[in-house]
Amino acid sequence: MTRKKVEKEEKESAEPKLIEEKEGAEPELLEEKEETEQKLLEYYSKEDLLKKLKELETAIKNKDDLIKELDGWKNKYTLLQAEFENAQKRWDKTRQDLRIQYNASVLKSFLPLYDSFKKAIEDDTGNESFKQFYNQFLNILKFQGAELINVNINDSFDYSIHDALSSIERNDIAENKIVDIVQDGWKLGKDVLRYAKVIISKKPKPPEPEPEPKPESEPTAEETNIEKEKTDTDQSKIEKNNA
Repeated sequence: MTRKKVEKEEKESAEPKLIEEKEGAEPELLEEKEETEQKLLEYYSKEDLLKKLKELETAIKNKDDLIKELDGWKNKYTLLQAEFENAQKRWDKTRQDLRIQYNASVLKSFLPLYDSFKKAIEDDTGNESFKQFYNQFLNILKFQGAELINVNINDSFDYSIHDALSSIERNDIAENKIVDIVQDGWKLGKDVLRYAKVIISKKPKPPEPEPEPKPESEPTAEETNIEKEKTDTDQSKIEKNNA
């Protein structure tokens, strides 16, 4: 008989004994548990149990109150965080707007210099120095974000970028068309630095109708008598002169 076979038989013979011992131990464990519970019931009186129960209920209630208070603080923290983020966004936008307004104010103060350069070039087209300064100045303005507003003759009037100084009656073009550009306009991004000053067309007034001739009114009786008396007087004067 081999060694493995012997070990197997010993293991099989030992298993029934363990099962018997286990089955015999279960009643003993149950009895010990019942005895322990009985001792606990004997140790605590009814008043102690009620007191313990009340303490547990109070603890549970306090726990619920603490949870509610914690939720309240959590909501307050969430609201404060949201308000802080909104305030930060408002501050960032305000700071950006102030920066744009400051740049716009500085650039706007240089526009009269642009007008002077342009007028000098128009009056003296052969002066290359003026053209060079003019181009350099334009490049500086464009580098800062400023750009000319594109306006052409016969464009429709747009109140968002144009400023109409006056209007001229024209029959050859439609109404509210640009007929002359007095001053160039400039913008910074989407904001207008200076409106383009223009003159626009308008329809001429219709000719006034000729006044109709008034109908002759019939003479009244008094006027007839006066005319008759005047005729008689003139007739009598003529007869006297003839005599």
